[in-house]
Amino acid sequence: MRQSQMFTKTDREPPADEPSINARLLQQAGYTDKLAAGIYTYLPLGLRVLQRIQQIVREEMLSVGAQELLMPALHPREPWATTGRWQDPGPAVMFQFEAHGGQAYGLGWTHEEIITPLARRFIHSYRDLPVAVFQIQDKFRNEPRAKSGLLRGREFSMKDMYSFHRDAADLDEFYQRAISAYRRVFERCAISAVLTEASGGAFAKYSHEFQVVTPYGEDIIFRCCGCGYAQNREVSQYAAGDPCPKCEKTFVEEKAIEVGNIFRLGTRFSDAFHLTYLDERGQTVPVVMGCYGIGPSRVMGAIAEIHHDEHGLRWPSSVAPFDVHLVALGKDQAVMDRAEAVYQKLTDSGVAALYDDRQGTTAGEKFHDADLLGIPWRAVVSAKSGMAVELKARGSKTAELLPLDKLVAKIRA
Repeated sequence: MRQSQMFTKTDREPPADEPSINARLLQQAGYTDKLAAGIYTYLPLGLRVLQRIQQIVREEMLSVGAQELLMPALHPREPWATTGRWQDPGPAVMFQFEAHGGQAYGLGWTHEEIITPLARRFIHSYRDLPVAVFQIQDKFRNEPRAKSGLLRGREFSMKDMYSFHRDAADLDEFYQRAISAYRRVFERCAISAVLTEASGGAFAKYSHEFQVVTPYGEDIIFRCCGCGYAQNREVSQYAAGDPCPKCEKTFVEEKAIEVGNIFRLGTRFSDAFHLTYLDERGQTVPVVMGCYGIGPSRVMGAIAEIHHDEHGLRWPSSVAPFDVHLVALGKDQAVMDRAEAVYQKLTDSGVAALYDDRQGTTAGEKFHDADLLGIPWRAVVSAKSGMAVELKARGSKTAELLPLDKLVAKIRA
C-alpha cells in the first residue's frame, strides 16, 4: 500500500479526551475512529490488525475440531424470555427495543439463547456428541462505563464458541483442550495471559478468565509468585501476602486486562430449551454444555496497551498490519526509482509493505509516523544508503545496510 494513497492520516497529538493508552495511540495513528463512547470505526490499518487477530483465533478454534457458523445479532424476545434473561439482567446489559408491529427485539451480547434451540435441530443421539461450533461476530452490550477504548465497548468483536457433550467428564476433556487452544492464541498474539479462576455464577463454582497482567489493567487478580495460580479479586478468598494453597508461596496483587473467559454451563440452557439426546440404552439425557469467549477487539486493545513506547505502537509481527514500512527520503529521482524497485521486489516476494512515497513530507515527519504506526521493520531508501537499504527493527537503536535480496530474507525470517 502506498502511504500517499491511504484513506487515513496520523494526527500530531493524541485525543485529549481519552485516558486509556490504547484509545490514544490507535486514534492518533489512524487505526480507529471514535464515533461515540464504546463505539469505534476500524479504519483500514486497524481492520488489518483486527482481521489478523481474528484469523489466529479462527485457526486455533478449528484446531480443536470446532466448526464455524454465523448467527444473527438481532434477536427476538422469546428465547431470552425462556431463560429469564430478557428481564434479568435485561436492559442493564442488553439493548432492547420495539420494532414495527410491537415485536420486541434485542441486540445479542451473547448467544446461548440462540445456539441451544438451534442445536435441538441436529442433536438427537449420543452419536451426535460431542460437537462444538463457534462464530466471530460483533456483540452489543449496554455498557455503563465505556471509557477504556477497545477494552470496554458497547459494540465489540467477539469469538464465542459453544460445545455440547454427553456428560461432565466429556465436557471437562474438551474444556482442557480449549484452555490449551486459548494459550496458543495469546502466545501467537504476543501477550502473556494468566489462567485465572473467577466466579462461575449460576453455572459452576468457578469459571476461568484469561488475564493479561499490566499496570494499565482495570481488573485486580491475586497471583501466586511461585506456581502462578491466580484468582480474580471478586471471587477470591485470598489477599496479597496470603500463602498459596497449591505451593505455599505468597499471593501478590496485580492489575490485569481480561481478554477471554470460559464457562462450564452444565445443563442450565439445555434444560430451558429441552435439549436432550438418547443414550445407548434409549434413555433421554440432557446435553451438557460449555461456552468459550475471546474478544479480538479487546485483544487488539490489550496488545496496544502492552506493546508501545513513548514514540508510538510496537505491533508484534503476527498481528501487524504490514511486515515492513518502506520509507523513501529526498527528492532525487534516482532515490525514488530505487524505492519503487524495492517496493516491487517486496510485493513480488509476498512481503506486505506500507510504502511511504509521500512528496513534500520531511524525513523527521516520516520517521515520526513510522514510529507511531509501529510496523515491525522500517526500511529506508535514501541517497545515503546508496544501492543498499537501511533496515531497522521498530524499537531498535541500530540499523544495518542490506542489499535487496538479503533485505527480503531478513524480513521474512
